[in-house]
Amino acid sequence: MASGTAEVRAPVQSDWTGGWRCPEHSERPAELFCRRCSRCVCALCPVLGAHRGHPVGLAEEEAARAQKLMQECLECLATKKRQHADNIAQLEDTGERLKVSADSSKAWLTQKFTELRLLLDEEEALAKSFIDKNTQLTLQVYQEQAESCRKQIEVMSDFSIRVWDISQVSNPVQLLQAYIATKAEMGQQMSPSELSHPVPLSFEPVKNFFKEFVEAIRNTLQTPMDTRLKENINCQLSSSSSTKPGALLKTSPSPERALFLKYARTPTLDPDTMHARLRLSTDGLTVRCSLLGRLGPRPAPRFDSLRQVLGRDGFAAGRHYWEVDVQEAGVGWWVGAAYPSLRRRGTSTAARLGCNRESWCVKRYDMEYWAFHDCQRSRLRLRRDPHRLGVFLDYEAGILTFYDVAGGMSHLHTFYAVFQEPLYPALRLWEGTISIPRLP
Repeated sequence: MASGTAEVRAPVQSDWTGGWRCPEHSERPAELFCRRCSRCVCALCPVLGAHRGHPVGLAEEEAARAQKLMQECLECLATKKRQHADNIAQLEDTGERLKVSADSSKAWLTQKFTELRLLLDEEEALAKSFIDKNTQLTLQVYQEQAESCRKQIEVMSDFSIRVWDISQVSNPVQLLQAYIATKAEMGQQMSPSELSHPVPLSFEPVKNFFKEFVEAIRNTLQTPMDTRLKENINCQLSSSSSTKPGALLKTSPSPERALFLKYARTPTLDPDTMHARLRLSTDGLTVRCSLLGRLGPRPAPRFDSLRQVLGRDGFAAGRHYWEVDVQEAGVGWWVGAAYPSLRRRGTSTAARLGCNRESWCVKRYDMEYWAFHDCQRSRLRLRRDPHRLGVFLDYEAGILTFYDVAGGMSHLHTFYAVFQEPLYPALRLWEGTISIPRLP
């Protein structure tokens, strides 16, 4: 007993303990830190007190570790501030180029309308108004995003000052108490910041439309301008008054499906990659969930824990378009593309579709829709449940886009990346059936 007591004897009190006493043993200095309870305690607490058996460490060492974490937080905040400043610069630069493009496009329109001035005075004013409206809507979105970045910088600057002040506290116990109070907020601030990639608005489609419009002006003036622009497949702008300004940055209006079908593919699924509780049709185009697993040897490429499957063939160049029918997929499904290096073992983020750098997907679960890549998610607010998805890949351009085919090819989400490996169509099921339709 004597030797055991000697092992837990309180160390000599240092000057830093000051008046800080153990809340349970008030006569003893609080010189240890209970990691389970996140409290400063005395040397008796881990042996005889309420913290018996709990992992503890010296308060000075724990304070040093907390200071290190706060320094990392400060560095992360500085990096995020720089990223937001870069976002502002990109938004402002894109806005200036947009205004230059708008002025150039209006000048071009003026030149063309001169050829038929007597007939086209009113039409010219409508076209310029169309450009001005879309320019102002887009500039407003740029300004709102830039203002949002500025506010984020202000919030992070204030928090940086608070964290720095805490990190300079000399008393370890005070530092730990202040650190614990701000630990949750530090965790939120240390998450990666989103980079803004403003999509420039082009007026080339309007100019292309009016090249043809001049030849047929006398016959087309009776048709409203909105109708003519929507009917022309070369024009990717929409003048609908119901269009929200933010849509100009995220999507172009519903493109014609026929434009994508010239890149149509019908990728089959690879049974060697398929989880044991999935079943594949004989043509390799339909996969469904099963209650029982398959017997026999397990191929090395197979997903052993997640109900996922990859396509048989990958795309390493060019443009490709395929469709996926999810009408019978139930409450949860994942549709996307992945590198062949996607991990096949376990349920970690390295193996989950959309939760790593090797995969991209659109996901539905519990009546919510999300776009996922590298654990970064974007909420998709859809007006209707899509029954068939269209997937368009432009490998060289680094574009992977998803459309709602049954919803008039309405845009769902676009990923931008520099692809490093071949991309394989990828699916994950929670229940039900997913099919890849044959395209003409």
